[in-house]
Amino acid sequence: MFTIRSFSAVVLAAALAMPAHAASDWQASWYAAPQPAWDPAFALPTNVPASVAGSTVREVLRLSTGGSSVRVVLSNRYGAVPMAVGAVRIARTAGGPGATSAIDTASNRALTFAGSTEFTIPPGGTATSDPLAFPVVALERLTVSTWFPGPAPLATFHWGAQQTGYIEAGNATAAATLDKAQRLQGRAFLAAVHVAGQGGSIVALGDSITDGNGSTPDRHRRWPDRLAERLAPQGIAVANAGISGARLLSSKMGVKAIERFDADVLEQPGVTAVVVLLGTNDIGWPGTPFAPQDPPMTAERLVDGYRALVARAHARGVRVIGGTLPPFRDALPGTPFEGYWTPAKEAVRRDVNAWIRTSGEFDAVADFDAVLRDPADPARLLPAYDSGDHLHPGDAGFAAMARAVAALSTLDNCQPLLGCGP
Repeated sequence: MFTIRSFSAVVLAAALAMPAHAASDWQASWYAAPQPAWDPAFALPTNVPASVAGSTVREVLRLSTGGSSVRVVLSNRYGAVPMAVGAVRIARTAGGPGATSAIDTASNRALTFAGSTEFTIPPGGTATSDPLAFPVVALERLTVSTWFPGPAPLATFHWGAQQTGYIEAGNATAAATLDKAQRLQGRAFLAAVHVAGQGGSIVALGDSITDGNGSTPDRHRRWPDRLAERLAPQGIAVANAGISGARLLSSKMGVKAIERFDADVLEQPGVTAVVVLLGTNDIGWPGTPFAPQDPPMTAERLVDGYRALVARAHARGVRVIGGTLPPFRDALPGTPFEGYWTPAKEAVRRDVNAWIRTSGEFDAVADFDAVLRDPADPARLLPAYDSGDHLHPGDAGFAAMARAVAALSTLDNCQPLLGCGP
């Protein structure tokens, strides 16, 4: 189910004709939003090593769109020290979906950065590789292997990868497999892969629901993955800017969305639209071990935050799809985080959703709440869509979410909201 804001066809046509973001020869075909490592005293551990110095990190990803050339982006966004990189190589992943460190060695190519295979990323900086002629197809799985010969504290990482990575001592960037590797349940410094193309990119901005918690690991079943499958025939890229634990208005497991919006959305190459699905943690965290001292969230504060994002996106010619907040009654049962849902928090969620549906602030609305809720108890996830923790959808729920977003694109055999030009 989906909703386009209800006003006249003339006004709707004008909204869809909004100038797209400046034309780009590149698309953000894959993305993992960088986040800072948090204080060890926080309620959840990072479960990643403090450093990958002297090691090769091999990471597997699946593109959304293909093209004739690629670029790879490494991020030291939250690092306090310069990070030396000794080598970066890209290859096609060997084998089918699943956890694997194997690569197709015949395709393994070295990447250069400003003409060099060795370089240093300054604190707070990023490094984008030189374009590499490396033809790729939509939904192809690639592997990026990076060697860190010197200090490499994991101050910048991505926590909820839903994809197994590998850490092996020494420079193993050319190895066919990493048989002695330590597994990495997250991402280390790898932030994006761009492909040559002009079909536009849609960014999914969200929390752990967008990051895919609850989906089957290593199988690309998060809702942005499933959306990419639906939009690939049109050449529209999908970049996942979800961060587990993310909030719209506050930082902790990731920098608040209000602050990271430019870097994670507006600066993505080819961006034409963004799906905003944020607010669940803003509502649920206060009064739990996640944020024991935070005051209760109000619908009014969240609305102000949404309005700020919409205004910034529209100023850059980027369309905004608002996602209603899914139900989460009785979330995280049997954990120290019971109390994440309360009747008072449910009232805020319903007020927020009512505003998202009826305000007319968004270019369109993806009604995830209506898609995922149990008709017999609308405050709960439908059991068939529940991963089991009553907070995150499972594979079937994520597929339903992707269908809801893809349905917004069907107008004149084009994707005026999600990518192509007016």
